Amino acid sequence: PYAPVIESLPEVSANEYMIEIAGAGNGNVEVLLAEAPMVERYAEKSLAKMFQQPLPMWGQYMWPEQPENTDASLVIDPEKVVVINEKPDAQGNITWNVPEGKWVVERVMMETTGVKNSPAMPDATGLEIDKMSKEHLQSHFDAFIGEILQKIPAEDRTTFKYMVEDSYETGGQNWTDGMTEQFQNRYGYSPIPYLPALNGTVVGSPEITNRFLWDLRRLVADLVATEYVGGMREIANKNGLKTWLENYGHWGFPSEFLMYGGQSDEIGGEFWSEGSLGDIENRAASSCGHIYGKNVIWAESCTSGGPVFSRYPAIMKQRVDRFFTEGINATLLHLYIQQRPDSLEPGLSAWFGNEFNRKNTWYSQISTFLDYLKRCNYMLQQGRYVADVAYFIGEDAPKMTGICDPELPAGYSFDYINGEILTDHAKVVDGRLILDSGMQYRLLVLPKQETMRPELLAKIEKLVKDGLNILGPKPMRSPSLQNYPEADNKVAETANRMWTMAEGEKSATVGKGTVWVDTPIDFILNKIGVKPDLSVPYGENMPLFIHRTLDDAEIYFLANPTEKRLEITPTFRVSDKMYAQAWDATNGEVRNLHHFDIDKDGNITLPVSFEPLQSWFIVFRKGKIEQKNDVANFPQPAAVDTLSNAWTVSFDTNRRAPKQPVIMNTLADWTSYPTDTIRNYSGTAIYTTTMPVAELDTAASYKLNLGKVMVMAKIKVNGTDAGGVWTAPYSVDITPLLKQGDNQIEVAVVNNYKNRIIGDLSLPEDQRTTWTNIQIWSPTDELQPSGLLGPVTLEKYIY
Repeated sequence: PYAPVIESLPEVSANEYMIEIAGAGNGNVEVLLAEAPMVERYAEKSLAKMFQQPLPMWGQYMWPEQPENTDASLVIDPEKVVVINEKPDAQGNITWNVPEGKWVVERVMMETTGVKNSPAMPDATGLEIDKMSKEHLQSHFDAFIGEILQKIPAEDRTTFKYMVEDSYETGGQNWTDGMTEQFQNRYGYSPIPYLPALNGTVVGSPEITNRFLWDLRRLVADLVATEYVGGMREIANKNGLKTWLENYGHWGFPSEFLMYGGQSDEIGGEFWSEGSLGDIENRAASSCGHIYGKNVIWAESCTSGGPVFSRYPAIMKQRVDRFFTEGINATLLHLYIQQRPDSLEPGLSAWFGNEFNRKNTWYSQISTFLDYLKRCNYMLQQGRYVADVAYFIGEDAPKMTGICDPELPAGYSFDYINGEILTDHAKVVDGRLILDSGMQYRLLVLPKQETMRPELLAKIEKLVKDGLNILGPKPMRSPSLQNYPEADNKVAETANRMWTMAEGEKSATVGKGTVWVDTPIDFILNKIGVKPDLSVPYGENMPLFIHRTLDDAEIYFLANPTEKRLEITPTFRVSDKMYAQAWDATNGEVRNLHHFDIDKDGNITLPVSFEPLQSWFIVFRKGKIEQKNDVANFPQPAAVDTLSNAWTVSFDTNRRAPKQPVIMNTLADWTSYPTDTIRNYSGTAIYTTTMPVAELDTAASYKLNLGKVMVMAKIKVNGTDAGGVWTAPYSVDITPLLKQGDNQIEVAVVNNYKNRIIGDLSLPEDQRTTWTNIQIWSPTDELQPSGLLGPVTLEKYIY
């Protein structure tokens, strides 16, 4: 990546007649001369710099209006800037006859930013590529991926499917080959006289300087999107590959996240199992996917930092479910490390991921967690996402998130939307904003800004005339120096035709649509007949949710984000010609919900119960079922019997465990035992017991509830697999496996590697059975509760 570097030379006067500028022979040199004394540096130097913190939020590149300059000596007149591009002589010198006056000479050079690719092996480390040049991108591909492909026969290249572009973390860039010509073609004026602004100098005025810098940042954002992401897609597709992109970045992201992601074949977000990473990234990905027509929206999932070998799927579920409700529907677990088969366990790890690999203890039971993810992904890829509000992110760049201002009311869903989609891929039908992707919205919310380019405002005016409702302040001017000041006049003319409400009024009719100001979103939506997609009575807690619509069904995914039971009575915005089912993604169970009510508008209300962190798919299908409001949709067990017989527990003797089975008359945490063979055990232990059943009710269903498990378990009843558990409620349906009399119960429980690692640290190195490259624990660290903690009960249900 490149950036312009400005170097000031000594001040010169006309009586010197000529100056020699050494080193001008490089073709990437511009020499600027301004008829002014040495000026003080512009105070707002950050205007020319990229944001170097992890998260550039929505307003990071918006500045308050600068005060008018009252000292003309501090300002360069762009009309008086002289550009010297004469051909240098053999020594690389340029001769210039100096006109009258005092001059500041600045040499402008294009220089690499010095940023190197990372992480990489030393012999694979070098300068990052230019992100604004397809030509340089092709060279990079040829020298890297191209070299690999050339060494593989064409018929054997089926393994490679994607080229992955991870989150952007390589700092800013603001120049490239041919940038001057591209800028001139885009905006209709040359950037050269304004380049001193990159060194903190006022050119023309603070306002004109800001407008030039706005244009430069916007061009950089567009080129990074089209040349880098779009260019990589073109190159990949020519070679039989697709691109997979995380459409945002940290530490200097230079583009606009929606346009940037729209150029890729596939899109992805990311989230960590804890902390805040993912709180804006997944909305960035899902909004991009929705508006650009990418139905599969990935996420680098369950990444983590810090305490390795202590996490497990149950503590990942809260954020997994949250981001399902934010539009993620394809899970990419982070990470799987290839391990040597003969290496000690747990083996290689990474500080920035969870241990989804075969050396981890609970990998043997990971299928139950994976089944949940696959069922959710499949369901959430069906149909079309339902949203009522589109929040326009504005035109300023760079940008890697939007803003919901005013706040979205509970019960509705939204997407961020950008200028490219509004201008080129949107229309209005029956009051709905319809995108080429198929997405539909009832309200467009404009950001609280005074700027908008005239072309975009003209398109929004057409959308409103065709029937769209918009909410937002009246634009006052263009942010750009393009066609200044005529562009400002066009903005004012268009805005005056749209924002025609008298003082004190909140809306104005424009054609078939309405322009709103300073009005709550829920008031507008109610006014135009858009009820909440999901609502709960006052005092009930709202679950997280997402809604997808199909021709013959409506799919809602509801998640309890708390570690408490949740009882709600939600109303769903669906047709009364449908009936409801509860689909449980943890085990694949489906059952009809007979307890419901239908209001005068045809919306369906029904009781829903959640265990801590539990989730449900509530699926509405065409047809009718019998209404039985005396029957609970999510019944409590009619009878509960606690297993009281002793358990025989067998540990894996290859893992420094007791040689003989242990009898537990009462279920207990392994870490409570005095012997380190149990207290520090890591691995699978098999619990067996006998459960007497005096009588079976053939009209009932029976579940075995394990109470609490640390951290996962698989169950057998009378020698037959009954399923596995990894999250609350830790129960499985065992109805077809039960028999009258004694039943043999077997529970295979697995914990983490943390306790064994801590135990080994108290031993000499030659006696340890564990090894890992990341060692963060100490012998005195607290152990993690482990084992089958119970109480284990047999639950009887009458449906």
